[in-house]
Amino acid sequence: MTSGAPPAAAVVRSAPRPPVPTSMRRHRLVALAGLLVLLVGCCFASVAVGAKEIGIGDVWRAFVAYTGTENDIVIRSLRVPRTIVGVLAGAALGLAGALIQGHTRNPLADPGLLGVNAGAALVVVIGIYVFGVTSLLGYVWFAFAGAFAAAVAVFVLGSMGRGGPTPVTLALAGAAVTAMLGAFTSAIVLVDVQTLDAYRFWAVGALAGRDAAVAAQVAPFIGAGTLIAFASAPALNALALGDDVATSLGHDVRRTRFVGVVAITLLAGAATAACGPIAFVGLVVPHVARSFTGPDFRWLLPVSALLGAVLLLVADVVGRVVVRPAELQVGIVLALVGGPFFVWLVRRRKMVQV
Repeated sequence: MTSGAPPAAAVVRSAPRPPVPTSMRRHRLVALAGLLVLLVGCCFASVAVGAKEIGIGDVWRAFVAYTGTENDIVIRSLRVPRTIVGVLAGAALGLAGALIQGHTRNPLADPGLLGVNAGAALVVVIGIYVFGVTSLLGYVWFAFAGAFAAAVAVFVLGSMGRGGPTPVTLALAGAAVTAMLGAFTSAIVLVDVQTLDAYRFWAVGALAGRDAAVAAQVAPFIGAGTLIAFASAPALNALALGDDVATSLGHDVRRTRFVGVVAITLLAGAATAACGPIAFVGLVVPHVARSFTGPDFRWLLPVSALLGAVLLLVADVVGRVVVRPAELQVGIVLALVGGPFFVWLVRRRKMVQV
């Protein structure tokens, strides 16, 4: 090699990005547009369908000619805030799932891998047992604090050692922290029946009873997490090629993983605080989204957000219909659907390539 030849890293960095085929770009745009239309339809169904039957005309009048009737109050004070919370939480969980699978390169990872659910559950139980918190608005702040503390602990433990945070160390740290926090949670609820009674209604995962105040509390955190997630998409594409290649392309791998943990914590922590622990959205959604977008995170992240919102709203509407006039909580519906999908996902190797 002559002295004037550029180093290998510079050659890799300056290599042009292969163009995206027009058919693939069109396919992705159609998927985004279709999901937007589907999300609007799901929002309308979420507002129109419930234990109380309300006609389409009455739903429309509740928005354009509000008169304070019982139907108007049900639509605007109960179902609309519930739908907004569902959109926010579903989008946040879908995004968080795509992020955690990208950062750990683990196709079976979900946001709970960072201990978010376990941390939120423990601090909610402490809030009920020690401080006597019984309202959803009170649970939100305790749950978010617990989720954030657990994610920080996992990242610190996973960062110990010469190699810093790696997919393996983060997964092992997350499993250890989750098991430890789960043991503390079980110990508290087993010694106090009143705490167990209050906690089990939050732990099942639900949108019922979530009002505009809950949506307002979690929206800033979800918005910040979404911005960070979209900004980190190019770095995630580089990490998918391996840490060494990402470093040669000019990305700080440790800083990228730290930013990813912050985004996942904001998104999953806020969603868990608002609705309780909801399983399978973060696991299922990225795999379905990847079938439309391919591995490019610049497209995968927005499609995962839309698909997560659609999935959560559909599950919530189904839960209101199947046992009418009662309701089946959205966490139960998703568990019934997500369990079989998880088994199918494991058995189909082509679906689990990240």
